[in-house]
Amino acid sequence: MRSPTHLVAALLLACPTLALAQADARTASLARTLKQGALATQKVQAARVLGESEDPEALAPLCAGLADEAPEVRAAAAKALEALAEPGALECLEARKDEPDATVQQALASAVKATQALRARPPRMVVMLGALKDTTGTLSPEMVKLTEARMRRKLFQLGADLAPAGQSEAEAKAQLAQGKLPGYRLLSEIRPGSAGGLKLSVMCLRYPGKHQLLGNVEVQGSDEEPGELLAALAPRAVEDALASMKK
Repeated sequence: MRSPTHLVAALLLACPTLALAQADARTASLARTLKQGALATQKVQAARVLGESEDPEALAPLCAGLADEAPEVRAAAAKALEALAEPGALECLEARKDEPDATVQQALASAVKATQALRARPPRMVVMLGALKDTTGTLSPEMVKLTEARMRRKLFQLGADLAPAGQSEAEAKAQLAQGKLPGYRLLSEIRPGSAGGLKLSVMCLRYPGKHQLLGNVEVQGSDEEPGELLAALAPRAVEDALASMKK
């Protein structure tokens, strides 16, 4: 475990994960292509890239793609939802039980099976993720909400069971004892970067009980639009926060 004063700084401009910084604009463009593309081949390609995007915002357009008039597009949307690995996809996948095309049926069945397995996966830890705070005063509520959604997605991918808001200490202890799991609380803030740009700071605490500090993690980046920066910073901050609590 790292000391409570440990600080992790990551300048993403020199990091391969900066590719994630293009998620916002690209996802919106791909969603438009999937919905309005003139050719089915364009829609199929858009669905494939959305499935590989790691962006929780890709869920809604891919679910909508399951109702496209072209069966190849519907099949591509189903395969993309399987690749996206969002547990919330199960509802829209199961809603397509009356799909008439055999190829699409096969893609839907595979996606449903994979998503069910994802949701049934035993957790490795319990995490109480506090509401993300914007201390810059410059970001829209929607941008802050999306950043928190990206943090939740990364936590789920890393095996965390997210504790519900308002969970009592007794309920938390019972949950941890039942699964023999560690519990953590993450308190996160978006701050101005030290050299411009933005910084995402995460305080790592023991959960539940008194606020036993386990560590502090910060990741930062600059020279990009705020939405693009936060798309890259959110998953990296979660990865570093959980890594800091294992050492």
